[in-house]
Amino acid sequence: MNAKFSRFRLLALTAAAACSLSTVASAETLRLGNEGTNPPFSIMSGDGTLSGLEPDLAREVCKRIGADCKLVVMDFRALVPSLLEGKFDLLVGNMTPSEKRREKLDFTRPVLSNPVSFVVPKDSDWTLTPEGLRGKNVTVGLQRGDMNAAYLKTLFGDSVKYRDYDNPDQTILDLTAGRINMLFMPKLTAAVKLIDTPKGSDWKFAGEPYYSGQEDLPADQRGNAWPVRKGDTALLDRVNGALNAMLADCTYTKIREKYISTPLLPEDAACAAKK
Repeated sequence: MNAKFSRFRLLALTAAAACSLSTVASAETLRLGNEGTNPPFSIMSGDGTLSGLEPDLAREVCKRIGADCKLVVMDFRALVPSLLEGKFDLLVGNMTPSEKRREKLDFTRPVLSNPVSFVVPKDSDWTLTPEGLRGKNVTVGLQRGDMNAAYLKTLFGDSVKYRDYDNPDQTILDLTAGRINMLFMPKLTAAVKLIDTPKGSDWKFAGEPYYSGQEDLPADQRGNAWPVRKGDTALLDRVNGALNAMLADCTYTKIREKYISTPLLPEDAACAAKK
């Protein structure tokens, strides 16, 4: 009897060990990069906790695809080089899928629609063309390393002056201090950080929104997305599947409403309309 019990116990332990090894072997760790300095999309608290719309969306995606995800904060300019070097599997800071970026990166479905817009003094009546701004003593604040900065500099040349900043907060601080007098930045960022706040009373949006770098994409595919390395279609398909499911069951909307009052995608707007 004891021998039989011992054999049974040995088999049970062996099965448990095999199950444990299988679980360890099947566990997948994904490294996700984020800048951490772009509220409400990403927010780094004083104790090192990362929150915001995109980290929260990313955590839900990871749960749905069964991955153990590690979120790492890094300077915006270093994110894409680090992704290409294999330090990250996915960047969860929304980017414009420009033609140039798509040479080295593949992008998820749009995570949000956030066209770029001009912010100008409320009492200005500038014509937003190179000819219209030449001689008007305009200095535009731009984010260093951002493709929208390169786009505007190519479009407007030397008709205006430029000043580069490391993040939107620095840009807006100099705008309200009078060191610059125009912004060219994602509209949602400008709305949340300036226009919809008391300090935005002297400023306004102007001109048509720009989907810079996406002119070759159909209108329904324009928007900001998350990049992976070129050819990583397996991860891309899984992330897209999770995002689509989150939009369909309105989980995306529940997360978005914690940080932003305005719907960011058509499916998001449809969920908001049900309430």
